[in-house]
Parts: sequence; structure tokens; C-alpha cells
Amino acid sequence: LPLTIETAEEKVGVSNEVASFVLPLGATINMDGTALYQAVAVMFIAQIYGVDLALADQLVIVLTATLASVGAAGVPSAGIITLIIVLNSVGMGQHVQAGIALILGVDRILDMIRTSVNVTGDLTCSAVIARSEGEELGLMAAAGGD
Repeated sequence: LPLTIETAEEKVGVSNEVASFVLPLGATINMDGTALYQAVAVMFIAQIYGVDLALADQLVIVLTATLASVGAAGVPSAGIITLIIVLNSVGMGQHVQAGIALILGVDRILDMIRTSVNVTGDLTCSAVIARSEGEELGLMAAAGGD
């Protein structure tokens, strides 16, 4: 979080007031990378085991993954634990152990990617909030924007 705040202030040009409010909040509840990962992982596991997911099941996956990602702890590999919740929400409880075993082998790499997506989302939100507050962003000035 300190590195994200420093990047927001020095590289993006967001004020300390906005960065200090938006980024801690975003780090807690804005886990877009985790939500995307869970939805894709459940679809992958369903395809591997030949489980047909109806549109209603896919909507349940999106809803459950979104809610689970908001409630997930901001620690490495927390997405694996919440993935169990999403798998059970669409009746794939019998595939949980084998499905998690498939994902666990590459989860460290996926975790780094999830973190990058989460931090990028947090920085984007801080830039949008700063812009809506009338701040001139460093990126806009460097790019010749208005």
C-alpha cells in the first residue's frame, strides 16, 4: 500500500488527500483481479470435468465471485479459499478438491497477476476521483491532455 500511494502521488499526480483516502479503501474492497480469476477458474474447472453451466449458473458465478472478492482478505492466495465458495455456489462441490489441485500448481503466478490487476484498478479509481475533484493529473499534463 505505501508503494501504491507513492506511485499515485509521484507518477499519476494524485494529491495525498485523495490517495490516502481512496487507495486504502480500494485495497480492502476493490479486488477486481480476484473476481475475474474466480469466475474464469470456475469456468475452467467446469470445462475440465465436463460440467455444463447454464446461463443462470454463470450469473451465479459472477455474483458470487464479486461478493467473495469483496470479502476476501488481502493476503497472498486468499483467492483459493474463496474459490471453494464459488465452486459450491453452482453445485460443483464434488469437483472442489480436484479443481483446487489443478489451480494450485499455478496459483502463485496467477496471484501475482491478480495483484497487478487489483493495484491497477485502485490507481485508476484514485485518478478518476482526483479528476472529478478538479485535480490536474501528472499523466494528463505529460500526455498533453486537458
